[in-house]
Amino acid sequence: MGDYAHDWALVDVETSGLVPRRDRVLSVAVVTVGPDGGRTGEFSTLLNPGCDPGPVDVHGLTTERLLGAPTFDLVAEELAAMLQGRVLVAHNAQFDYDFLAHEFARARRWLPVARRLCTLALSRQVDPPTEDLKLGTLAAHYGVPQRRAHDALDDTRVLAGVLRASLREAERLALPLPLVTCPPRAESQFTPKPPKAPCAYRNPGRLTPGGPLRQGMKIAVSGETALARAELTGRGVAAGLNMMTSVSRHTSALVTNEPASASTKVRRAGVEGVPVIDEDTFLKLLGDVRPGTSHLATSVTSSASRPPVPAPRRPERVAAGEPLAGQRVLVLGGPHAEAAAARTRVVERGGSAAVNLSRGVTAVVVLAGGERDRRMRRVVELGIPVRDAQWLGGSTDTGVTPGRTAAPPAGEPATSVGSRAPLVLPRGGVVDLPAPPSGTPAPTCHVTAAYEQPVHGEVDVVAFVLDEDGQVAFDEDFVFYGAPENPAGTVRLLTGGPAEQTVAVDLASLPPSTHKVVVAAAVDGEPAFGDVGAVQVTLAPGGSAAAPSARATLDAATSERTLLLAELYRRGPVWRFRAVGQGYDHGLAALARGYGVDVAG
Repeated sequence: MGDYAHDWALVDVETSGLVPRRDRVLSVAVVTVGPDGGRTGEFSTLLNPGCDPGPVDVHGLTTERLLGAPTFDLVAEELAAMLQGRVLVAHNAQFDYDFLAHEFARARRWLPVARRLCTLALSRQVDPPTEDLKLGTLAAHYGVPQRRAHDALDDTRVLAGVLRASLREAERLALPLPLVTCPPRAESQFTPKPPKAPCAYRNPGRLTPGGPLRQGMKIAVSGETALARAELTGRGVAAGLNMMTSVSRHTSALVTNEPASASTKVRRAGVEGVPVIDEDTFLKLLGDVRPGTSHLATSVTSSASRPPVPAPRRPERVAAGEPLAGQRVLVLGGPHAEAAAARTRVVERGGSAAVNLSRGVTAVVVLAGGERDRRMRRVVELGIPVRDAQWLGGSTDTGVTPGRTAAPPAGEPATSVGSRAPLVLPRGGVVDLPAPPSGTPAPTCHVTAAYEQPVHGEVDVVAFVLDEDGQVAFDEDFVFYGAPENPAGTVRLLTGGPAEQTVAVDLASLPPSTHKVVVAAAVDGEPAFGDVGAVQVTLAPGGSAAAPSARATLDAATSERTLLLAELYRRGPVWRFRAVGQGYDHGLAALARGYGVDVAG
């Protein structure tokens, strides 16, 4: 199928856990498929990981079954030969790719994969009318038989059928494939780093002249010190202080033997009025650090003092009389400000604004120049109603049948998607995350940003893990492409394609000191978000293939280069999600510094 024809290597792994740098591959299967769709090879094996196999109730691979299996290094060469020169395909491809990359690194080899395709990301673009995007659900929708779920070889054969069907849908909608470039990854990138524990105490404020240090105070150090910097920092941490790498308005004191220097920290301390003490004074004060208030105690106290938090709430649903209730509308053409206003109007009238053509689009609004958009030919072929800007005015007659989607292929039934339609949030809209059943941990939340791939430059999605002062506890709590996971592994960046990125947040494992996780985006290069257009943000509590529970379409004005997309934050025992949509003209470095990240230059 032209641009949709490649040499594919379809991969599935079963693992002892979910963390690639810690857990191991228990079985692996690869099915190779040629550009014509025909199968060209097949390989599968169990593997002896040399460790506990983990959730046997999920994969059925006991220690006894794995005992006589080969270790990964013994099959690495055969696997490499099957992967070489092919596009790696998997459902949630980053998971399989990362596990294979770590196993190849342990075997002192390179993973020979230059590009990968995630069928989960492709399915999100296609938007089939299914309750969720799990492999088994998609297989049932496309009529692909599944014999043994969580069997690597059977899952790979099922994946082949889902891939063929998804490629047909992508070609029908003229969607670009979300191929991800996979540069060579050095072994050092897979070396586990010792986790940094956040300070257990709440920041009590600034050091007063002649007063004592208190646990939780934020202390920064600048310049040469008599004691090694690492030892000085270690003593502070041992005393319960929060040793920071940068100075902000929340810093309690700056330790320096050179108060007249022109260092960035000294200059910032002067601007913010942060107290400055020398090393000797700091060491003396370390001898009598007063007790602080733990984050956990603060959380319990504040929760007890507040009125009871109501059950997780959902924004009011659109009234049945709203003219665009149940509609998914794609806006094409027009200057950015005009297109943004049109998308806002869609939401105001009860609809949902799309950013790309998908199967779920029910109508297209064409503004000036929109008729020249490359997607218009497919819109007409699919019979999707085309409207002008006047359609978004005061008329209550939309001329569109509620719930209509692009016509399915011949012979394929149309399925209602009403039960899985996510809540549509306006800019600033807030929704409580559903409380987990009693005795069970909160699920991992996936916040996904999708956009039209810019012609020039790239969009980088990032996350900041923040304390009660709105600051990172340490620089590694800034998650971005170069560091896609914080030290504790509670916040991870997942790349589903050049126009989709996801931040996964393990809410149950976040420490009490974490009050908020901010998800943002920045344009790399000359373009601004006015050139990129709208960004669609979806919230999916649960697995990465879970149906989204909320969606927001966010527009910045023409000149912004960074955009706050969303935030997850605590409200007593409840986590909340807010669609933000606040843009800034400055770049990513300035945004990171504002959250307390020590950015060079």
